[in-house]
Amino acid sequence: MLAAVLSIVFAAAPQGAAQDPTPAKSVHWAYRAPVRPQPPRSDLAPIDALLQPKMERAGLAPRPPADRRTLIRRLALDLTGLPPTLNEIAAFVEDPASDAYERLVDRMLASPHYGERWAQMWLDLARYGDTDGFNFDSPRSMWRWRDEVIDALDRDQPYDRFTLEQLAGDLLPDADERTRIASGFHRNTMFNNEGGVDPDEARWERMLDRASTTATVWLGSTFHCAQCHDHKYDPISQSDYYGLVAFFATQEETKLEFPTEAQRKQRAELQRQIADLTANGDAAGAAQKKKQLDAIVPDSTLVLAESPTQRPEVQLRIRGSYDARGDWIAAHTPKALHPWPAELPRNRLGLARWLTAPDNPLFARVHVNRLWGALFGRPLVATPEDFGTQAPACDHPELLDWLATEFARLGFSQKAMLRTIVLSDAYRRDSAATPDALQIDPDNRLLARGARFRLPAETVRDVWLAASGLLSNQRGGPPVRPLQADTSGSVAINKADLSWQPSQGADRWRRGIYTFWRRTAPFVQFAVFDAPSREVCTVQRQRTNTPLQALVGLNDPTAWAAAQALGQRMATHDGTDAARLALGYALATGREPEPAQLARLEQALLAESPELRWSLIANVLLNLDATLTRP
Repeated sequence: MLAAVLSIVFAAAPQGAAQDPTPAKSVHWAYRAPVRPQPPRSDLAPIDALLQPKMERAGLAPRPPADRRTLIRRLALDLTGLPPTLNEIAAFVEDPASDAYERLVDRMLASPHYGERWAQMWLDLARYGDTDGFNFDSPRSMWRWRDEVIDALDRDQPYDRFTLEQLAGDLLPDADERTRIASGFHRNTMFNNEGGVDPDEARWERMLDRASTTATVWLGSTFHCAQCHDHKYDPISQSDYYGLVAFFATQEETKLEFPTEAQRKQRAELQRQIADLTANGDAAGAAQKKKQLDAIVPDSTLVLAESPTQRPEVQLRIRGSYDARGDWIAAHTPKALHPWPAELPRNRLGLARWLTAPDNPLFARVHVNRLWGALFGRPLVATPEDFGTQAPACDHPELLDWLATEFARLGFSQKAMLRTIVLSDAYRRDSAATPDALQIDPDNRLLARGARFRLPAETVRDVWLAASGLLSNQRGGPPVRPLQADTSGSVAINKADLSWQPSQGADRWRRGIYTFWRRTAPFVQFAVFDAPSREVCTVQRQRTNTPLQALVGLNDPTAWAAAQALGQRMATHDGTDAARLALGYALATGREPEPAQLARLEQALLAESPELRWSLIANVLLNLDATLTRP
């Protein structure tokens, strides 16, 4: 019976090579070039003009703009990942100029915190971690690549150039140390160094991961579905999948070293001594000095380089099995997508130039869809990792095409694209929902109201630290270990070391993006608030609500430290208890409390013991829905 079922399932599976899918599948909208639509109204910005007709047909009226306190908090959290200060809020609320909002947008985009906020999305895509994963989960040094991503975003490096450097920074004609660091994108794969692991098979698995991740990130395509057979739904053959894998067959996994001046001098001296000892026939002495030389380990970062001997080809694996070798497949891209320019080399740089080519129908669409999802809580294509035929219909296809063509027109400037979106009426709307609106459009797909959703894990912690006054604004450098529950006595998962020694001083209050990312046991607060392990490429984080989140917010060491610091800020503030409570509420939420809210806080204050009352009240404030929600 089982054999009969398998024969049906694999009836079309290739035994050595794959046939190209039928041309009919290539007409799917995502594989056609975006066509820039003409907005139906000239009195509205293009985004709003393209959204308005569906809204009207559904019988919905757009909500009015949100108040200024909401707008500045929304904008600051979206563009910088940090809440605005009370001074920034007051300045914006009191600014009478007609262009006050536009100038606020420009200030936020120019903020040194912009790159830290938007790099978080890219680190998820790149499966960034500070450990190798698998059983040993040994530490690795990748933080220079992380810092390069932050810097590139802050500089507003055009997305097409950013893509070239991430995929093939080492192969560019003007390659330098910075672009070689950028090529570490594909060194973020996990690395299996357990005893008994076949090194060739482990390398093969990393090649598969690189191919699949490339297709997911830049094409929004599930190429990995064709690892075992032709894709069941999209025009991607098994041969196409291995053709993409072949671009990574010529890679060398290496590292860039950054020795200190003292290490350089030590190395030079030891190398001189080794040469002298060798020349004098003292092999034992030379061997001893060689051990000393090997013991000098400078800081480094993992990168890719091109092998001078490997060819861009791989053997197809029959039904995906590593040991079942089929035909040799040369590096190539799917026929269903845009053609391969004859002048391009068959290497990672050629692949990157093919991805960024003007006739690629997916390059801009996929990225603007991610940007839209980050700002509205829901992307226009609800499956940003899959633009294939099985993806749900795009909520607003004309808008997606307009955004894609506008992104190209703006020279692939992410800051300019974000500015265009946040200046729209759709972005600025109040998020309150009427009963009728909830019945007609419960998921807010028509965008008649503003989007409201729980903040990402790292931002939750950053908001706590900012409100409490603990946040350190130090940028870059090696990852840090913030406060969390003591894990030193925990039973190891497999062979991974779970000990966690918190960093000292201001390092324990750094932004979340600088937290040491251990794949087998991620930072507890981040994991509870839906951050991924980053073992694989993650395009869209889940957003859940669980009791564990409330428990972390109330009891986590960082949450409690922030509560104590915020309590101290309130307790030492001049004025009445009501003024102190109002200050704490404003620091946590960006708003002034309503009279009823203030009255309840005063009642709660009187009910607590004098030693703990301000800290406990602060703990409540930091866990309010208004604190943890992007308004």
